[in-house]
Amino acid sequence: MNKGRLEAFSDGVIAIIITIMVLEIKVPEHGETLASLKPLIPKFISYILSFTYVGIYWNNHHHLLHAVKRVKGAMLWANLNFLFWLSLFPVAAGWMGEHHFALWPVIMYGVVLFLTALSYALLVMVIKKTEGQNSLVVHAIGNDAKGKYSLLFYIAGVGLSFINPWIGVSLYFTVACIWFIPDRRIEKAMREQGLIDDEKAN
Repeated sequence: MNKGRLEAFSDGVIAIIITIMVLEIKVPEHGETLASLKPLIPKFISYILSFTYVGIYWNNHHHLLHAVKRVKGAMLWANLNFLFWLSLFPVAAGWMGEHHFALWPVIMYGVVLFLTALSYALLVMVIKKTEGQNSLVVHAIGNDAKGKYSLLFYIAGVGLSFINPWIGVSLYFTVACIWFIPDRRIEKAMREQGLIDDEKAN
């Protein structure tokens, strides 16, 4: 299978996820002042956080597949598993925003974050195995300490939410900030191997 089809399918699913998320923010039926928008603030905050996460995954997923040379069945299923958990963002984000960051919505949001990150890590593992130990992906990502620390942050966020949900939300925001800076590991590895130049890196 051509990896272009895999990229196109994944991009389409991610675009739909973002569209569904923004549709959760309903226009006020009554009221034409700024005060009428106040009830939407929790939903908007939840949307911003979720949009950032989906954007981060889209960015890193793009770079990951850019380094792939061959696509096999296991990779397709691992990618579908990742997209499945990512597709739960609209539900988790909508519930959290609708109920103003209450305990269980925040916990469920953290669980979705954790399982999405875990499924992405599984996708990376499958790609590494498919590409081989001397592949570009293995060289670029290494032991992925950043990804492992993120999983710990999600677990801590879920646990500490039982004390105060805003502690969990703060940890979720922290991970998003850590990943907001583009992950250039694959680009750097490709540049070192002469596979791309600075003009093509963007």
